[in-house]
Amino acid sequence: MPKAKTMTSPGAATKRRSTTTSSPAAQTIEEVWIEYKKTGSENLRNRLIENYLDIVRYTAERMHMRLPGEVDVEDLMSAGLFGLMDAIDAFDLERGVKFETYCSQRIRGAIFDELRSMDWVPRLVRSRTAKVERARKSLEMELGRKATDQEITERLMVNKAEFDKLQRDSKPVGVVSLNRKWYETDSSRDVREIDVIHDRKQENPLSQIQKDDLKVLITKGLSRAERLIVILYYYEEMTMKEIGTTLDLSESRVSQMHSSILARLKAQMQHRTKEF
Repeated sequence: MPKAKTMTSPGAATKRRSTTTSSPAAQTIEEVWIEYKKTGSENLRNRLIENYLDIVRYTAERMHMRLPGEVDVEDLMSAGLFGLMDAIDAFDLERGVKFETYCSQRIRGAIFDELRSMDWVPRLVRSRTAKVERARKSLEMELGRKATDQEITERLMVNKAEFDKLQRDSKPVGVVSLNRKWYETDSSRDVREIDVIHDRKQENPLSQIQKDDLKVLITKGLSRAERLIVILYYYEEMTMKEIGTTLDLSESRVSQMHSSILARLKAQMQHRTKEF
């Protein structure tokens, strides 16, 4: 005999569907919020973070566009994530405010706090810098030319000494990352600050060779004591007294020999001007 078909009542089907939609994966974000505020579940909190993570990314990328290249967008996103977590914990469902609007301000505030911690320049200095720049730009717009220091002083209503201090404070020494991009090239490798920075402590090989050649030329034809006097006085920057102590001579004798050497060198140079 054929088996009889089992009939399912509409009420039973509806009951089954409602049971399915009540699973955690199918919860709406509003239901997640309500349940999280009741239970404080860490899993629900993580679901809320994942749901609003795009707001953190969008805010960090927008702010990063106006910042120097050495600031890493990932650092901004990390700071913004902490702001998002604080916003989730502090959000009140009964206030009738959209969470997206509420959390955006908290995320921006957390990123600004991170930027301030990265900036070694005090906020007072930043404030004074902005004050001077506002006055400068306002005058230039009114006058149609570059504003003078005297005009800026009068606009700020300060005396010259105070303006000089404002100028010094508004131009602090900057800190620059050596990995910051200097300019882009056609190759795969970009030129960075460390590639173009000038090392002032490093000696120029050409200058050193010229100094050595000049030393040989000047001391040529001098006795050992006379060469030592020239080298110690002009190259080692010793005083006449120190040279006398080194060569076991009196200070007056060293001075006399030095004057004699200069007179002879001057005469020699006058005859060798064609070599220079």
